[in-house]
Amino acid sequence: MLEHLINQYLPTLIHLLETMGIIVLAVGAFDGFYCYLKGLLHNNFTITKSHFANSMAMSLEFKLAAEILKTVLVRTLDEIIILGAIILLRALMTLIIHWEIKQDAHAD
Repeated sequence: MLEHLINQYLPTLIHLLETMGIIVLAVGAFDGFYCYLKGLLHNNFTITKSHFANSMAMSLEFKLAAEILKTVLVRTLDEIIILGAIILLRALMTLIIHWEIKQDAHAD
């Protein structure tokens, strides 16, 4: 019974989390572009980079949550290996982005 509910509703939740990550990234990209245009007028681009980096990090967090939930649905060892590699890459990208945000904060 529980397995049936998980197989029925978990893919929808995973797709929802992935869509949320895409939306966060798209909104962040537009916001970053807007801040970039404002930075052209004021010759200040530090805000632009931090806004966009924060949205990329948040987007990756949503995508990583979806990947973690996918581990419940994995059936074969090959799927586990692929999913593990994706999780590692996304976690590494998130760490690098957070590191860049901290470096930019210390530079200011």
